[in-house]
Amino acid sequence: MFRGRNGQVGFVPKEGDLVEVAANLGVYVPRGDLQLNVGLMRRAGLGGLYEAFLKLKDKLNKEGLFDESKKRPLPKHPKAIGVITSAQAAALKDVLSTLERRAPHIPIIVYPSLVQGVDAPPALISALNRAYLDAKQGDIDVILLVRGGGSIEDLWCFNDEQLARVIAESPVPIVSGVGHETDFTIADFVADLRAPTPTGAAELAAPNRDTLLQDLDVLAQRMSVKLTQRIDKEAQRLDQLALRLNHALPNPERMREKAEQLTVRLNQAWQVNIQRCRDRQQTWRNHLELLNPQRTLERGYAVVLDEKGHAMTSAKNIQTNKTYELRLAEDWSDIVISEAQNIRPSK
Repeated sequence: MFRGRNGQVGFVPKEGDLVEVAANLGVYVPRGDLQLNVGLMRRAGLGGLYEAFLKLKDKLNKEGLFDESKKRPLPKHPKAIGVITSAQAAALKDVLSTLERRAPHIPIIVYPSLVQGVDAPPALISALNRAYLDAKQGDIDVILLVRGGGSIEDLWCFNDEQLARVIAESPVPIVSGVGHETDFTIADFVADLRAPTPTGAAELAAPNRDTLLQDLDVLAQRMSVKLTQRIDKEAQRLDQLALRLNHALPNPERMREKAEQLTVRLNQAWQVNIQRCRDRQQTWRNHLELLNPQRTLERGYAVVLDEKGHAMTSAKNIQTNKTYELRLAEDWSDIVISEAQNIRPSK
C-alpha cells in the first residue's frame, strides 16, 4: 500500500487485526510472488456498521428528531448539572475537573451507566429516565451524556434507536460529548448540542467563573460611574433649586410690613362689619317696636281674649255670661259679659 493511500487509513493495523481491503491482484514476475496493490483498507465489519448507522440516521432525520428548530439553548447559569457516563471512566474525571475549575458553585449529580457493550443502551436509558425525574422536579436543568474515545464498536451503543428516542424526550437540554472530535453518533444528532469531547461538553454547559467575575467587575465599574454621574447631576440640580428658592423667598422686613398692613386692614374691615351688623340690628329692633302690640294698648286700646287666649275679633263671637280676659296697657282683668249687642260696622 503506497504512502499516499495508507495515510488515509486512520489507524495502524497490527498483527491479528481483521481488515477488509480493496486491492488490485498482481504477480511479481521475477520471483513469481502473488501481490496485492491495496488502495483502501478498513477494519473488518465497519462497512456493515456504517451502513446501519446511515440507515438509522436517515430514518430518524425524516421523523424530525434532528430538526434544528427543536434544539434548545443551554441555560447561561445552570442551577445543577447532571452527568451520565461510566463511574470508572476517565471521561468522568475530565468532566468533573473541568466543572470544578470553571464553575465550582454549580452542583453536579452523576448518573452512572454502562457506556459500552450490548447492555449499555438499556443502562443509558435507565440513567436518562432517572435524570429526567430530577429535571422535572427542578433539581437539574442540563444533562451531559459523555464517553471517552474508542472504536466504532466501542461507541456503537450511542447509535441505538431506542436510546435516540429517549434522548429526544428530554425535558431539559442535553449535551452529547461522545468520543473524539471526528467521532459522530446518533446521540450527537438527537442531542440539543454536540461537543467534540467530554471536556468540551463540560465547557459548553458551565460558565467560566473567571469570566463571570470579570463581567461583574466591569458591571460594578459601570454602575459606579453611572452612580457618580447621577449624584453629580442631582447635586447640580439641587444647587440650582436652592438658588431659585433664595430668589423666590421675599425680604423678611417687607413681609413684616405686609403683615402689619394686612392686620390693620383686617381690623378696619372687622370694625366696619361689626358696625354694619349693629345698624342692621337697630333697624330690626325699630321695626319690631313698631309692630309691638303693647304700643297699641298704650294708646288706649284693649284686647279681649277667650279662655284659650285667642283674641276676639268679632262681636258675634262673644257669648254672654262667659268669662273673658280684658288685656290693657298696664294690667288685665277677667270680665263677664251679661249682654252683647251685635252692631254692624259702618261702611
